[in-house]
Amino acid sequence: MAVTKIKPIKSTLSKALDYIQNPDKTDGKMLVSSFGCSYETADIEFGFTISQALDKGNNLAHHLIQSFEPGEVDYEKAHEIGRQLADAVTKGQHEYVLTTHIDRGHIHNHIIFCAVNFVDHHKYNSNKRSYYGIRNMSDKLCRENGLSVVIPGKGSKGKSYAEYQADKTGTSWKGKLKIAVDALIPQVSDFEELLSRLQAAGYEIKPGKYVSCRAPGQERFTRLKTLGADYTEDALRERINGTRTRAAKAPGQQKNGINLLIDIQNSIKAQESRGYEQWAKIHNLKQAAKTLNFLTEHKIEQYADLTAKIAEIAAASEQAADSLKAVEKRLADMAVLIKNVTTYQKTKPVYDAYRKAKNKGSYRADHERAIILHEAAAKALQAAQIGGKLPSVTVLQGEYEKLQAQKEALYADYGKLKKQVKEYDVIKRNIDSILRQDKEPERGKETERG
Repeated sequence: MAVTKIKPIKSTLSKALDYIQNPDKTDGKMLVSSFGCSYETADIEFGFTISQALDKGNNLAHHLIQSFEPGEVDYEKAHEIGRQLADAVTKGQHEYVLTTHIDRGHIHNHIIFCAVNFVDHHKYNSNKRSYYGIRNMSDKLCRENGLSVVIPGKGSKGKSYAEYQADKTGTSWKGKLKIAVDALIPQVSDFEELLSRLQAAGYEIKPGKYVSCRAPGQERFTRLKTLGADYTEDALRERINGTRTRAAKAPGQQKNGINLLIDIQNSIKAQESRGYEQWAKIHNLKQAAKTLNFLTEHKIEQYADLTAKIAEIAAASEQAADSLKAVEKRLADMAVLIKNVTTYQKTKPVYDAYRKAKNKGSYRADHERAIILHEAAAKALQAAQIGGKLPSVTVLQGEYEKLQAQKEALYADYGKLKKQVKEYDVIKRNIDSILRQDKEPERGKETERG
């Protein structure tokens, strides 16, 4: 998994773009690509978009860096992951330049994207929330490509995603205390024994209305109730007695609706706590009833009907995903087309005057940026096979808005189908578990007869 960093560019945009495009770092510029602009003229094209900004602020662009674990990914795959990340972050509305640097021990991507989008000329809002969104996108792409975790800091080593999440949970005093409590609950018989075992593990215990704990080296005590609803004294007593399980944390369970049956026979917790085993049995009876009610409501009578329905929903989900990607691609292409047509039209008077000028060199020197923009737009329109009369920007914008509405509808449909896929997966796994339990006694009888 890659480490990501983002920082604003408030000046020297041209210098930053030159740095990331350094031929010595990008295999002779073979690992340089762009969207919505030409990387050779990106600083000028960014500047033209920024000049139309509707929001205040002095950010010219944002510089996103994505670093990979050494030796884990080749440069072509890294560049493709970088392109997918850039597309996800900019949503087809910001010019960007992407480069992959291979001159160091670890391959890393540089993405510089314009602070202003060229669709409605609003600025990108960079904050903590948007950064974590970028992190999540990068993590998702890396998991899909089987890449490991890179933890920032000294001595960083690649770790599996599960190990990374476990480490992340335990980085704070609260995280470590939660892990210690969760580990001890199956081993203790009451709340008092839990506190005693925490004390034996090195925690200082402060009794009172709200019990607090302090680890060696920790400055302040942590109240157990501040760890969450599952860590109040009452909740912990219930968890120890087996009358409560951690809310929305049981593996393979959903927050609402039908949950997975618990494999009591192979559950270590059930073997260690009679209370938990009893709770699990009651839970399984309730979920089995909900599962059967679901099948009745959806008129599913045969196992073959269930598998056929799952295949149908999975196919519909894949088709919706493909349709969504196609619409997103059309939106991005149309946004770039609108940008290039607008740029072409706005700079055409300057370019026409340049063609008629007696001293072309002098005129170009005075109007170089506008001329470069016009030539870049003309080149892009030619590549898009837009010849003759240019399409109306107003018409294009109307089509863009319709596509946006279509995208939102498709996204809603896709979300519903994804939810159905998960729901039917739980139903099937529950049915498989019930059928397996029904067969086990029969096998036992056959063994006895033999």
